[in-house]
Amino acid sequence: MPWLQLKFETHPEQAERLSELLEAAGASAVTMQDAADQPLFEPPPGATPLWRQIQISGLFEADADIEQILARIERALGDTPLPVWSLNPLEDKDWVRAWMDDYQPMRFGEKLWIVPSTFNPPDPDAVNILLDPGLAFGTGTHPTTAMCLCWLDAHPPVAQAVIDYGCGSGILAIAACRLGAASALAVDNDPQALLATRDNAVLNQVANRIQTRQPDNSSVVPVPLLMANILAGPLRELAPHFAEYVQPEGHIVLSGIIEDQVDMLLQVYAEWFDMQVYQQKDEWICLSGRKRS
Repeated sequence: MPWLQLKFETHPEQAERLSELLEAAGASAVTMQDAADQPLFEPPPGATPLWRQIQISGLFEADADIEQILARIERALGDTPLPVWSLNPLEDKDWVRAWMDDYQPMRFGEKLWIVPSTFNPPDPDAVNILLDPGLAFGTGTHPTTAMCLCWLDAHPPVAQAVIDYGCGSGILAIAACRLGAASALAVDNDPQALLATRDNAVLNQVANRIQTRQPDNSSVVPVPLLMANILAGPLRELAPHFAEYVQPEGHIVLSGIIEDQVDMLLQVYAEWFDMQVYQQKDEWICLSGRKRS
């Protein structure tokens, strides 16, 4: 059965209301995405993280009365004008499967590959991590993750304990273990991410070396390597804790940073670490450092 996709161009103040109205009008699915290619950064406490310009899409069955749906939404908005909208027919297909068909094996550095389960590893002798797209962030397609994977490939943490802070899918913890780490602690505030990490660890036969938990400030045994692919605000706030989590002469890798945040973070972490820019991809920066004795 074909579908109709009703799209609105709007702003954060109206986004949640429009989403609710589309659901109330019978949309089978409602999605939000950036309408202006704007990086999304951490919101203030209690705020909803949204872009300045947002595209909201509602998916309706082909026989839906779109004119009636638009009229209903317009009435509900009252004095607020109906946002600019467009309507597009969509063929009937398995959209998740279609997205996965576009997800190809990727190489990071010399020997590390991320391989979807639908593919055979291009290089059977490489370090191949089996990973499919899921609800948790981290498949290697985003530059922030890719740079961390390249760092791991260039610096295999053989026989080391590692912390993956903001683990998402668990990709960095799993990659570290597949590259020889003795153990990895995967930390995330999203229970779905911890579940995904455990599932992916089982798939990659490293579940016995990966421990998952939500963030807290209880005692952490310092490790030789900590990786945090999160955002600049949390990286700034967590700096004193990260300094406690890393052994003297240990390494730290920070990602999720854009260019105009680099100087601030270099200054913050300079209290404990000798820091440098490791790599840049597009507007994203990855920092690395060694803790002073």
